Amino acid sequence: MTHYLVTGSAGFIGFHTCQRLLERGASVTGLDNLNDYYDVSLKEARLEQLSGSEKFSFHRTHLEDRPALEQIFQNQSFDVVIHLAAQAGVRYSLENPAAYIDSNLVGFGNILEGCRHGNVQHLVYASSSSVYGANKKIPFSVEDNVDHPISLYAATKKANELMAHTYSHLFQLPTTGLRFFTVYGPWGRPDMALFKFTKAIIAGEPIDVYNHGKMRRDFTYIDDIVEGVLRTADHVPVPKDDRAPYAIYNIGNNQPVELMQMIALLEQALGTTAEKRMLPMQPGDVPETYADIDALAKDVGFRPVTPLAEGIEKFVAWYREFYHC
Repeated sequence: MTHYLVTGSAGFIGFHTCQRLLERGASVTGLDNLNDYYDVSLKEARLEQLSGSEKFSFHRTHLEDRPALEQIFQNQSFDVVIHLAAQAGVRYSLENPAAYIDSNLVGFGNILEGCRHGNVQHLVYASSSSVYGANKKIPFSVEDNVDHPISLYAATKKANELMAHTYSHLFQLPTTGLRFFTVYGPWGRPDMALFKFTKAIIAGEPIDVYNHGKMRRDFTYIDDIVEGVLRTADHVPVPKDDRAPYAIYNIGNNQPVELMQMIALLEQALGTTAEKRMLPMQPGDVPETYADIDALAKDVGFRPVTPLAEGIEKFVAWYREFYHC
């Protein structure tokens, strides 16, 4: 039986990933610090869904706590590490940069060391579409230059890719980085646009529409993201032509949608019209994201399939049930 360590197991993507692994019959150890970046009760509710499985165990600790991480890797043997824990959010990185340095840089270094000394067979980790910065070339390809991030969050994710490559090269640790594109769906993050818009519209409050609505996002449904995570976890990169066992993939819907179209679909799902407060672009944000997923399709045989309208309907149904509204 394969034993997985999933960091960020109380988080949005981590929770869904753990669920799918447990459904496959895998043994899963979760790790999360349950910080208060957003509603801790939502994280606890996700964990409660997982705790019913005998094959799930959990550690509450910080990534930057090196002794704690070393102890976990020493006490347990992991075949695969799926590292999804991080301090998330572009805008928050302007307010609290230390959180990103601690979790995303120091913490990632601790994960790499744990994998190296724990003889982990494959490290899969979350990168982000934010690494593309203000890239004008559309769609974003993993072959594009990403040396000019425009937020500290993006810079830490680019740093993670460089750190992983170094460990792959020096220690032959197979690593795969996944650049996620605007993930949404049930049990989602309250700081994401779809969640915030839904909450505001139901409460009869206006929604903040940045860049006056002139934004396009490659919205990717959570089930598609998890399918991509698991397929890449099963697809261990091998060294070719003396190169490191290292890979990077985009996971996006490959169909960018206008922000105003997303709002219209949400209004339709909620059966009401939103009051819109048009605002300028926020620092660190970008007008468009669009994933080139040819490498993902070629290597692991997967392309996201969920239409945005279907995904929004599923999110709204979950939101109304979870919050009883």
